[in-house]
Amino acid sequence: MQKPLLILGGGGHAGVLIDTLKKKDHPILGVLDPSSSRSTILGVPILGGDEVMKQYQPDHVDLVNGLGSVEKVFQREQLFNKFKQHGYRFASVIHPQAILGTSCVLGEGSQVLAGAVLQCGVELKNNVIVNTGAIVDHDCKIGEHCHIAPGATLSGSVVVGEKTHIGTGAVVIQGVQIGRECVIGAGSVVIRSLCDGIKVYGNPATPR
Repeated sequence: MQKPLLILGGGGHAGVLIDTLKKKDHPILGVLDPSSSRSTILGVPILGGDEVMKQYQPDHVDLVNGLGSVEKVFQREQLFNKFKQHGYRFASVIHPQAILGTSCVLGEGSQVLAGAVLQCGVELKNNVIVNTGAIVDHDCKIGEHCHIAPGATLSGSVVVGEKTHIGTGAVVIQGVQIGRECVIGAGSVVIRSLCDGIKVYGNPATPR
């Protein structure tokens, strides 16, 4: 039986997730966002901030990480870890128009959005976003808290370290290994492996 959901965060990414969940008729209790000036998002009520969590025990609800990320994924990571430490579980959100190949493995809180393609053998660790129209080809391994932004393409057997951001429309050729906490700029083309903490931009992608 599906548990009802609480959405953490009330920005644009949260709206996309709510829209996806509504397509799957998953019950949503509300949104937690203390900074929002709105009362609802797509008809879902904004309940308040973290103080609301006192009303919901971990065995009664699941959470959805509604924070998006532009380059820096650390806020998503911190939010995920904070509530995991209190015993909550994060639900995965898979759009009905995403395509998942056989033998894909999705970690807790995975988000695979409209038009995304995950081919056979792909592995996503916890709290990963594969955003709208992104392609992750066969046997890729994506570390925790990564964001594969809209329209990015990862060819086969790419390995991405945790907390790395692959920008909108970026391309990573087959077999490349990308370290942890890297940033791949929008539209970049990555043709060689990268060490931890590198920011690259352009075609071919070079540090700046």
